[in-house]
Amino acid sequence: MDTTEIGKYALIIITLGLLYAIWRMRQRNLANAEEAAVAGDDELAGGAKDPEAFEEPDDDALDEMQDLLESAAESQGLTYEE
Repeated sequence: MDTTEIGKYALIIITLGLLYAIWRMRQRNLANAEEAAVAGDDELAGGAKDPEAFEEPDDDALDEMQDLLESAAESQGLTYEE
């Protein structure tokens, strides 16, 4: 047996080993995908702890909203007036 034949057999064995490893990873990923939760399937319970806090914004929130509106208008080439 010369070195080219040894090389051929080594490459065949390596290729078969890699194909087997890929197949095993695919099987593991398929099994994990079946167990994984799908977005939107979970039940979310509860609500805001203090829903009344959202009815009246504080001054900091209003200032931040004004800054956001001004920067959004500026990025579109518009002028924002109160």
